[in-house]
Amino acid sequence: MTVVGYARVSTDHQQLAAQEDLLRTQGCERIFTDTMSGAREDRPGLTQLVDYVRPGDTVVVVALDRLGRSLTGVIRTIETLTEAGVLLRSVREGIDYSTPTGRMLAGIFAALAEYERELMHERAAAARAAARARGRHTGRPPRLTEDQVRQVRALRDGGESITDLTRSFGVSRATIYRALNRADLNIVELETAAALGVGR
Repeated sequence: MTVVGYARVSTDHQQLAAQEDLLRTQGCERIFTDTMSGAREDRPGLTQLVDYVRPGDTVVVVALDRLGRSLTGVIRTIETLTEAGVLLRSVREGIDYSTPTGRMLAGIFAALAEYERELMHERAAAARAAARARGRHTGRPPRLTEDQVRQVRALRDGGESITDLTRSFGVSRATIYRALNRADLNIVELETAAALGVGR
């Protein structure tokens, strides 16, 4: 099993040497570094580290804030390492995933990551609902226009196969089925409206 280190400073005016020296005293065989803000997701040193480590390896940092600028960023990075089966050790906070206390903290971080994901989903759902209430379209634009949906329905009623429809419109089978279902739903809505006398 390999012990690797990760060091980060935010600007060129700061030095990595102190972190690297401490990481070497922790038995790090290789050290990956970045000179950029921890808020950025595209840190090449961290990307190389994640690609390099294997299950059972240990990543050592001087402090957790080296992994990210915000708590969310730190937790996201820890989750990435944990999912890869990599242990974490933070010198300043005394965190060591190889110990019972460290494993307990790993569970807490995993719970926080799950909680953050749920909050993001809730915020996204609330934003979509608010947009729909204002009459705005949310999500991906439809692959077929309303006119094309009507054409799909007409061709299907005329005996055209699903395979031929996918070739003709250059879309997937799922898109064709969704278009047909949408057309069926529109017909039901129109028939219901007519039965209720709506629009007369």
